Amino acid sequence: MKIAYSPCPNDTFVFHALTHGFVHGAPEFDVTYADIDVTNHLAIDGDPDHHDVMKISFAALPWVLDDYALLSCGGALGRGCGPLVLTAEDEKDPSFLKGKRIAVPSERSTAYLLFRLWVAQQVKGEMGEIVVMPFHDIMPAVQNGEIDAGLVIHEARFTYQNYGLNKLVDLGDWWEKDTGYAIPLGAIIVRRPLDREALTKWIKQSVDYAWEHPEASKEYVQKHAQEMDDEVAQSHIHLYVNEFTKELGEEGYGAIEAFLERAAKEGLVPATHLDKLRN
Repeated sequence: MKIAYSPCPNDTFVFHALTHGFVHGAPEFDVTYADIDVTNHLAIDGDPDHHDVMKISFAALPWVLDDYALLSCGGALGRGCGPLVLTAEDEKDPSFLKGKRIAVPSERSTAYLLFRLWVAQQVKGEMGEIVVMPFHDIMPAVQNGEIDAGLVIHEARFTYQNYGLNKLVDLGDWWEKDTGYAIPLGAIIVRRPLDREALTKWIKQSVDYAWEHPEASKEYVQKHAQEMDDEVAQSHIHLYVNEFTKELGEEGYGAIEAFLERAAKEGLVPATHLDKLRN
């Protein structure tokens, strides 16, 4: 079976057992490691037969639900783990962004949709140019003045001060206060003809194994962590692997539905038939 997920610590931690033969009854998995922006495009524009299971952004779901089903486990929702908008100046006024060049890691990501929803509510007036650039280039570009502000995710929450940058807004904090929901970040999708019940069972067992044997995956996690400090990698795992990873539940589904409905109203994604999220 073919699976694609990112080399980020939360994904390698969650899927270590599944892809290393520690889940009884699960098939062998052929793993593709790819940034979530890559898997978003594979899911939307690629051949569904090329990957059976993928980790994508919840922001990409409206484009893929005809071919893929959302699994209720393995993904990432959370609190206190949202994207940040960073500036070189110590700015707190959202109107600072009017007419500015803003770097984002993707235009089909939860981070970008959260940013656009926040802008629609908080920024009066037109923003300037949106520049898509690789995630790891954004903070240096803000630091050297090439970009006025940058939208960052993941471990940048722990490292942006090293670049002398300042937080204009924590979009997760804004979303949680505005809606009461956790942030829907990464979704696990499976090709619709496949056995979702079995895959759900295997992924839940992989999550349980990861929690019960945290040392077992350390070498695997660090191997793919792109020179990330071990302490940062562990902080990453603790932030993004939580009760929603084991089971979305009503709260998780509610967060996803609220997110996609609001994004559709702003014209950022196609309208989603919400029953497809659960079927």
